[in-house]
Amino acid sequence: MKSGSNLEKVIASGKPAVTAELGPPMSADPHEVIKKAGILKGFCDAANITDCQTAVVRISSIAAAYIAQQQGLEPVMQMTCRDRNRIAMQADLLGAAALGLKNCLCIAGDHQKFSAAGRLKGHPGAKNVYDVDTCQLVGIMKKMRDEGLQQGGDKLEVAPKFFIGASWTPMGDPMDFRPYNLKKKVDAGADFIQTQGIYDMETFKSQMEKARNLGLHERTAILAGIIVPKSAMMLKYMDASVAGVTVPKPLIDRMMKAKEAAGDDKKKMKELQEQEGIKITIELVQQALEIPGVKGVHIQAIEWETAMEPIVKAAGLYPRPTFND
Repeated sequence: MKSGSNLEKVIASGKPAVTAELGPPMSADPHEVIKKAGILKGFCDAANITDCQTAVVRISSIAAAYIAQQQGLEPVMQMTCRDRNRIAMQADLLGAAALGLKNCLCIAGDHQKFSAAGRLKGHPGAKNVYDVDTCQLVGIMKKMRDEGLQQGGDKLEVAPKFFIGASWTPMGDPMDFRPYNLKKKVDAGADFIQTQGIYDMETFKSQMEKARNLGLHERTAILAGIIVPKSAMMLKYMDASVAGVTVPKPLIDRMMKAKEAAGDDKKKMKELQEQEGIKITIELVQQALEIPGVKGVHIQAIEWETAMEPIVKAAGLYPRPTFND
């Protein structure tokens, strides 16, 4: 075992892994994290604790991950390259390991302009860092863990033992490059991969075939990302505005049909669309797990954590594996 985390054990067991997502609040109040951890516990093997997603200031990933862990939910802390230089990153990694955190996902992070894309003022004028990129961050973590060395070469008395993750956008442009982008992350030392949200399963199959031809599925655990849709509007937005996400028209049509079935009843409109969104998610999870080389799913029920229980149960992924330490 590289880290001894529950997620690593599930993947090593050969059973399909399930990860979820927990977004920390824009507040110093920890109770939102405690509440979400209680909802997710038992329905995933670990939950990503986002690192200021959409570049909005929130409780830090490390702090929220520690709070979640205290509640019995194994966290996957996230670390963006946007906000820290290599000194701060390594300091935070040592601190996270000292707190008992065992999983870390390395990501670039949304551009700071996204923080003002909605109703928030955000910090669009903030300076981003990008001292290192995602592949380099993965390599730094691997060097710290496996060689007991800092990036600069100084020795660590106690090395942090992380299960190292990275993200992958298989359908981003240029698509032909994407399998090689994945290979760079695997070569750098990524133990597991979580993909961007997948709705176009046929195209994902094609990208996975290319990844298999490179032998990448044997060197890392690929978890297919599934973002739970809540409405037809959400699917249309993701199809039109989220990089690397394509939503097939039949899925949008299904959500539109659910919406129209409610007539003018807005409450029913919401309920029927959410019911259809859960059905679509269950189908996508099952389709993803049938693709050779896929070792699990990363289900993102964004600000809808209660959706995890019906999805995981209906998809035949409950109860989650347990291990005797």
